[in-house]
Amino acid sequence: MERVAVLDFETTGLSPQQGDRPTELAVTLVEDGRIVDRFQSLMNPQRRIPAFVTRLTGITDAMVAAAPPVGEVMAEAARFVGTLPVVAHNAAFDRKFWVHELQRLGLPASSPFACTMLLARRLYPECGSHRLGALAQALQLPPCGRAHRAMADAEMAGHLWSRIGADVASRFGVAPPGHALLRRLQATPRAQLQRCFAA
Repeated sequence: MERVAVLDFETTGLSPQQGDRPTELAVTLVEDGRIVDRFQSLMNPQRRIPAFVTRLTGITDAMVAAAPPVGEVMAEAARFVGTLPVVAHNAAFDRKFWVHELQRLGLPASSPFACTMLLARRLYPECGSHRLGALAQALQLPPCGRAHRAMADAEMAGHLWSRIGADVASRFGVAPPGHALLRRLQATPRAQLQRCFAA
């Protein structure tokens, strides 16, 4: 499978349009089923982290106080990702922060996003939950550390992406699928997936 950038944000809340900012970003570069490079940084959102977010992530105001500002980290992350296609679990969430923060810097944010959560819903309907941790357990993916920390989640999503590619190749009798094909699958009703492989 081609090289992709699998990313995960931790943030102060759900909406950059409402003033929420990232507190941590991790990116794993995944190629041919392996993580080949990593980027991770805390960042200072210049606003308080709500208590419920700290309980979820373990990231405190004290931890980000000395971290680099969001813009500095995002510029570095944009260089790291370059023009690679991007993957995230629940990609709609991560994409809106990625796009919002890069636009603040006047940087392009046109990388296409694939979503491992949408793909898992199509491919693993038997899983009771399609949360990342539940899928990792159900599919027996390698353990990656504490959930809701960016690097652990980016690594876990990277393993899930690789597993999805292998399962699609095996189930449909095709070569390992690329990012563009998996994006088509994530937007296709489960009963119609076979149509994506028609000649």
